[in-house]
Amino acid sequence: MSTIEIRDVSVRIMHAEILIGVSLDVPSGEWLALIGPNGAGKTTILRAIAGLTPFDGTIRLDGADVARMTAKQRARTVAIVPQRPVLPPPMTVFEYVLLGRTPYIRYFDTETANDLAVARDALARLDIAPFADRQLGSLSGGEQQRVVLARALAQQAPILLLDEGTSALDIGSQQQVLELVEDMRLSDGFTVVSPMHDLTLAGQFAHTLALISRGRVIIVGGPDEVLTVEMIREHYGAEVRVMQDGEGLVVSPVRAARVRR
Repeated sequence: MSTIEIRDVSVRIMHAEILIGVSLDVPSGEWLALIGPNGAGKTTILRAIAGLTPFDGTIRLDGADVARMTAKQRARTVAIVPQRPVLPPPMTVFEYVLLGRTPYIRYFDTETANDLAVARDALARLDIAPFADRQLGSLSGGEQQRVVLARALAQQAPILLLDEGTSALDIGSQQQVLELVEDMRLSDGFTVVSPMHDLTLAGQFAHTLALISRGRVIIVGGPDEVLTVEMIREHYGAEVRVMQDGEGLVVSPVRAARVRR
């Protein structure tokens, strides 16, 4: 059984069709990268999986219908790393990571010793335990992303939705964050779904790529099938070279002046 099953999902906001008949499968423990031009509907797919936006069609998580799950059930199943997380500057790193335990705490109850231990373990595993008492506003962008990942890890949900979580980081921090996600996937069996702008990183980290354009799934497959010069030209309007480098595919833009020569 697939961990995530999406069947004929459509989303309409006002009079605009954002998603049109999207169907996807993500097997347990795999990494699906959603690629496509800006406004294609990639983030909307994530929001539908998490039950955060109304949709027509069916989405099942480990066989459970998203539309029938309570908010707490969804939070125990899906952890989201948003593109622009809300990080209150005065809050400490430990307080923020502990928020990942919210789905397990009953109303009017407080955190248990187990909740505190899970949060501390998440900090340790992401090498930010020394930051526990620091305020969020004092952290660099790369450090903040580690903290957001630690909160997701403390949530202990089997599905991780990474919404362009590295787009604002420098190349070194991008690589570090994606390697951390890969380590979490391998050690904890996370199923990962992530919209990605950087096609080279998408091809190197994800098992499967789904090209989304104008709200529709164009093609689903491995990097070799999806990251072709023709596909990128047609749906991104870009001229590129696609090369193999031993670690995977590298997608490199070609200057327009050189294309005309």
